[in-house]
Amino acid sequence: MISRADMARRIDHTLLRSHATEAEVRQLCAEAAEHGFRAVSVNPAWVTFCAKLLRETHVLVDACVAFPLGAATARMKVEEAKEAVQNGARELDMVINLGALKSGYPDFVEREIAAVAAAVKGVSLKVILETGCLSRDEKVMVCEMALRSGAAFVKTATGFGPGGATAEDVALMREAVGDRLGVKAAGGVRTWGDALVMLQAGANVIGTSTGVAMLLEGPETPA
Repeated sequence: MISRADMARRIDHTLLRSHATEAEVRQLCAEAAEHGFRAVSVNPAWVTFCAKLLRETHVLVDACVAFPLGAATARMKVEEAKEAVQNGARELDMVINLGALKSGYPDFVEREIAAVAAAVKGVSLKVILETGCLSRDEKVMVCEMALRSGAAFVKTATGFGPGGATAEDVALMREAVGDRLGVKAAGGVRTWGDALVMLQAGANVIGTSTGVAMLLEGPETPA
């Protein structure tokens, strides 16, 4: 049975609303430190602020790049990623160019992933598929791109697109990457039960904005 502490170490505590306030971001960081969450996932504008608040903790700052649409140019994704790392991000979640993939330009998408990974070498890059937009073959294709391009994780969804994480998609992604990459389940993962299903399907990391409530549903740690 997974404990609350073990679950917390798998959670990226998330606040990605465009209208999130300083007070809300401060609370996010305080909760992450208090509960021992793995990371906070925030928009790049908040990276410096979060890095300062969390500098005496083990909580990582995870910046979301080209979020949530993935429609920025490759150059802008690279520059956004580099600036986030300079400001204190230790992980990055990047949305792929879905329009390019759906238009039949997978080589462009792979080059873009590789360019971002190379620009922030040594920093874990999570590639967001937005699985609700993709066919089964496209999901596998992007996982294979991530493997070849130097990414560290593949991630299901932004939480802002059509659909979110499903056990079927997590299992498919795990099968595609084996044990060579991590798998992050995000998008609609809101309860302890949801998280357990994703972990059982093969996820390593859970992205959620309801991490505190989720932990309260879990079993109390034995005395």
